[in-house]
Amino acid sequence: MAIPKVFGTETEYGIAAVGAPDFNPVLSSSLLISTYAGSLRRIRWDYEQESPLRDARGFEPVQERQPVEEDLGLANVILPNGARYYVDHAHPEYSTPECLTPRELVVHDKAGERILERSLEEVVRSMPTAPRLAIYKNNTDGKGNSYGTHENYLVDRALPFGDLVRDLTPFFVSRIVFCGAGKLGTEAQWDDRGRSIFQLTQRADFFETEVGLETTLKRPIINTRDEPHADPEKYRRLHVIVGDANMCEVAQFLKIGTTAIVLKMIEDRVLPDLMLQNPVQSLHDVSRDVTCTAKIGLADGRSLSAVQLQWEFFERAKKYVEQEDDTAENADVLTRWEGVLDALESDPSTLHRELDWVAKQRLMEGYRERDGLEWSDPKLRAVDLQYHDVRRDRGLYHRLEASGKVERLTTDDEVEIAIMDPPENTRAYFRGRCIGKYPDAIAAASWDSLIVDTGQDALQRIPMREPLRGTRIHVEGLLARADDAAALIALLQA
Repeated sequence: MAIPKVFGTETEYGIAAVGAPDFNPVLSSSLLISTYAGSLRRIRWDYEQESPLRDARGFEPVQERQPVEEDLGLANVILPNGARYYVDHAHPEYSTPECLTPRELVVHDKAGERILERSLEEVVRSMPTAPRLAIYKNNTDGKGNSYGTHENYLVDRALPFGDLVRDLTPFFVSRIVFCGAGKLGTEAQWDDRGRSIFQLTQRADFFETEVGLETTLKRPIINTRDEPHADPEKYRRLHVIVGDANMCEVAQFLKIGTTAIVLKMIEDRVLPDLMLQNPVQSLHDVSRDVTCTAKIGLADGRSLSAVQLQWEFFERAKKYVEQEDDTAENADVLTRWEGVLDALESDPSTLHRELDWVAKQRLMEGYRERDGLEWSDPKLRAVDLQYHDVRRDRGLYHRLEASGKVERLTTDDEVEIAIMDPPENTRAYFRGRCIGKYPDAIAAASWDSLIVDTGQDALQRIPMREPLRGTRIHVEGLLARADDAAALIALLQA
């Protein structure tokens, strides 16, 4: 029986400074985070149990220790909502707390956008003469550099990794028809008619291989990093790097919700073999086909469009959910999934309220018609970027949202609460509440432990290797009885 799917996202945000030729993205990112986090920046990230080079295929390269953010003096904090906010590869990165439903993930992902926006406001308030920074929730600078939006899913360790590769590859290649963020151009490459290519996804251009450990070069469709952040005997953390940063809530909801269901079907071994003849080329081909009709070859000799391939997954998911996992959340995912696939088959342009790539393409067509622009006009490149601006008074997505032209699944109140409050149904609740209640006693933190200073000679580590323990039901009473960290440790040891 498939295990529950706990998931989260990690988003590296683009950062820029207008009129600042000496702009340093690393230091600017650290300033952004430190200014927002305030005194919380004294709580260090615990790297002791991290092993990013461990490979799911069974090996770990021997390598000299590389400097981490802490060595370089860069910001790396845990927030009271259980999220991690830090500098990664010259970008501010926000990792959501662990979530149990796709809608809850959307809420916390949106809370991350608001935290980045407030960070900008705090820098302006505290340093009014500093260069003005801009933050973009996108995945490319348009100059050949990409930064990631990663998904993480709890997977049963007993499942052979080869099964994940076989079944997820065709799913990841084809799901970009509904979760791509849209992009103008192919990193400054133009087609032979002199017009820029609009494609479905920002990340497809940067993927070169099917399976591998890398995340910043020779990027693979299936990443093999084996760093569970949980009990390694029971769990694997599937680290997905092939997705885009979504602004549209429906697209984000579908990306997470459909993947979680497919992973359960893989664990319960109910999927047929849908492997592709050439997955990397198929990923590129699907991304460049805004009609969503181009055929890709399957290993069994069939040729299907990405939408047809998604129907193969949907039909089996519908039967699986009815028989094995009939929850209200899954029913909502299936309803959305079916409706989007129907629309993609009949007329993709009708999905401008739900999908980022359709909304962005529609925006660009509007500017082209109004101003008589060619696809190669730099103004459209600016539109592409400005769609992703996190500032609600500047971002083009937010203008669509404010005028009711994109569909929301969350409310402003829910997002506001998630800026400070962790999810209640995962271990993020315990982590976040401890950060909020005992900030001066937390010496270090990570996803699967807290290190507490109770004033004794030795620091105390609280292990959190079960993602579904430490929930509000489990620990709310315990935290209420513990006035300080020492009392908490005493109660846990009793």
